[in-house]
Amino acid sequence: MAKKEKAAPRPKAIQPRGFRDYFGAEVASRNAMLRAITDVYHQHGFDPLETSAVETVEALGKFLPDVDRPNAGVFAWRDEDECWMALRYDLTAPLARVYAQHRNTLPTPYRRYAVGPVWRNEKPGPGRYRQFYQCDADTVGTASPAADAEICAMLATALEAAGIAKADYVIRINNRKVLNGVMEAAGLLDPADPSAAAEARGVALRTIDKLDRLGTDGVRALLGPGRKDASGAYTEGAGLRADAIDLLMGFVAAGGDSAAATLSTLRDLVGASETGQAGVAELAAIAEALEAAGHGPERMILDPSVVRGLGYYTGAVFEAELTFEILDEKGRPRRFGSVAGGGRYDDLVKRFTGQAVPATGVSIGVDRLLAALDAKAAGATADTGPVIVTVMDRDRMADYFALATTLRRAGIRCEVYLGNPKNFGNQLKYADQRRSKVAIIQGSDEAARGVVQLKDLALGAELAAKIDSNDAWKAQPAQAEVAVAELVPAVQAILAR
Repeated sequence: MAKKEKAAPRPKAIQPRGFRDYFGAEVASRNAMLRAITDVYHQHGFDPLETSAVETVEALGKFLPDVDRPNAGVFAWRDEDECWMALRYDLTAPLARVYAQHRNTLPTPYRRYAVGPVWRNEKPGPGRYRQFYQCDADTVGTASPAADAEICAMLATALEAAGIAKADYVIRINNRKVLNGVMEAAGLLDPADPSAAAEARGVALRTIDKLDRLGTDGVRALLGPGRKDASGAYTEGAGLRADAIDLLMGFVAAGGDSAAATLSTLRDLVGASETGQAGVAELAAIAEALEAAGHGPERMILDPSVVRGLGYYTGAVFEAELTFEILDEKGRPRRFGSVAGGGRYDDLVKRFTGQAVPATGVSIGVDRLLAALDAKAAGATADTGPVIVTVMDRDRMADYFALATTLRRAGIRCEVYLGNPKNFGNQLKYADQRRSKVAIIQGSDEAARGVVQLKDLALGAELAAKIDSNDAWKAQPAQAEVAVAELVPAVQAILAR
């Protein structure tokens, strides 16, 4: 007798580490928020653009801060034609490829916005996922600091449109040219040979970008020999000289009580560096333009500690920080922190064309902003489920679909219950799971009289769990009989309440 083959094991229904699923209410809230933000972009004259989730590794470039991760932080594979491809790690690198590819037909400047998921092959952790959504807006083809100022002003308007109060955010602005000037003064950058000491500069840059997380002492330690964290793990430092460390720490602490004070300190720090002085002048122009547009220093702050971790920034950089407090997983109060960032990347398109093409833009972390709105209870209202047309008679499904069609034509979201209608209580449980506010009931008797029973589920929520029959359902004060001809206004009145 032949030996029976062993059945293959069933796959485990689990997600890959660092990924998550999004359910109805989350998706609805995200879509509502994105509509509010993209409406702001559209009003400012930006056009939508959708690009492929996959780019060639060559087109993406190596700009991520976590270069110690496999594939330099991206999910990559080799195609049949030996070309390496990868999932996009942001929406900016694909834009550079699109502009280089279609520059002869696109207007200059080219203003676009984009929304979609991005993927990074990074170590996941609490609230840190390998797939997340971004919402970007960029201007390609102008070197004017006014373009940077416009992006910052538009970001402020977008945050407020999404539900963030004026008092609950600040936008911090810096310039990488100023940082490069300080690097020159610290002996870490030679304008005649920018490739020299590139690794040390990269470590210093990523270290400064962690100031809000590590604090002054932690950053100073990592700029020097290294740092041991609370768990005892030791991280190798940049190994900079003490005078270079002092200069860099003086730079990140250069923020003054006013834009004028900050600019004065920065001019002194960059000294004779032409690059540094150019960066200070650009910061001054951005601050002036924002002030003229009604965005004052209470929300637009010149902050030298903002450096941004991505390697392609060349000029202005900025971050939007939410200033209200939330409770962390241990119940301790803390600021929510950054939800958006961006800056100027004048050399990204040049990688393809060989010609300088200035560009600037911002990226909103969609998941972060949604979490902030939820924490602040200022986001989109809780998702309301559809009106449920219950099924009392199996042979009258056409009638129930006709009721649903009437409601949909009036712009009311609804559905006919398509589960097993035998147990009416299950239909009520389903309506509860769907967060429905209204249920419609029509048996053969109601149909003969041209009426329906209309149930306000919000009023009857406390009793709904105990009801298992049609008679008990009808006996509730939250239920009323209305003529089919009056169905739409009656449902609209309940939804309005």
